[in-house]
Amino acid sequence: MPELPEVETTRRGIAPHSESKTVAELIIRDPRLRWPVPDNLPALLVGQTLQEADRRAKYLLLHFDHGTVIVHLGMSGSLRVITDTSPPQKHDHIDLVFTDGLRLRFNDPRRFGCWLWAEEPAAHPLLASLGPEPLGEEFNGRYLFRKSRDRKTPIKSFLMDNRVVVGVGNIYANEALFKTGIHPGRPAGRISAARYHQLAEAIREVLSAAILMGGTTLRDFVNSEGKPGYFAQSLLVYGRGGEPCVECHQPLREIRMNQRTTVYCTRCQR
Repeated sequence: MPELPEVETTRRGIAPHSESKTVAELIIRDPRLRWPVPDNLPALLVGQTLQEADRRAKYLLLHFDHGTVIVHLGMSGSLRVITDTSPPQKHDHIDLVFTDGLRLRFNDPRRFGCWLWAEEPAAHPLLASLGPEPLGEEFNGRYLFRKSRDRKTPIKSFLMDNRVVVGVGNIYANEALFKTGIHPGRPAGRISAARYHQLAEAIREVLSAAILMGGTTLRDFVNSEGKPGYFAQSLLVYGRGGEPCVECHQPLREIRMNQRTTVYCTRCQR
């Protein structure tokens, strides 16, 4: 599933091409996404100007004067900038066409993504209960330490709880925990404030590096230009179960935690 860096990479890719442009047409070839695309969405958008392409957690937010389109890429979706007359392919379900001919094309083979409308996006059920952004000012070690008190849940699950912090998906939780030497199964409430400070910084570093490299290529992800991300080449633990640890050369252990792949070093992480 595209995680925060992949979604932010997409946002940065589409923003310069689409902001301040007027919508000429919204083409919906298949409205059957995770939730049906609203029937009135074309009428809401045609003739309106896209003010800003924003992001909240793993959601893209296309802001117009009178409301916002909430876009989720699902498990295998992409939103690409199309500047020519390339015909749509099988899974190209939506085109947002601007008056200058440029279009944003939404491709989603599994149809787990969404295009929804919200007049007040912050109050929408998908966004209302989300925690702070991991790259924002609100997120730091003090915040994590305070939220973790008396929590017995494993630290990896704690980090992946969107009510605690958004966008720290499975890949990046594995990587940040390795960088700080914290065992993924350690109870969140049994980690010191000093280690939480290190962990918050590691999360920022891992996510920032992934964004700079265009995200992580897993299965179907491509960015707004149709190109893959390259952060997978820099992964220290995720996807490397059984391979030697880059620090101590002990074979990395791979387990399932909450039905998600978890990879860690039994020697370096405590």
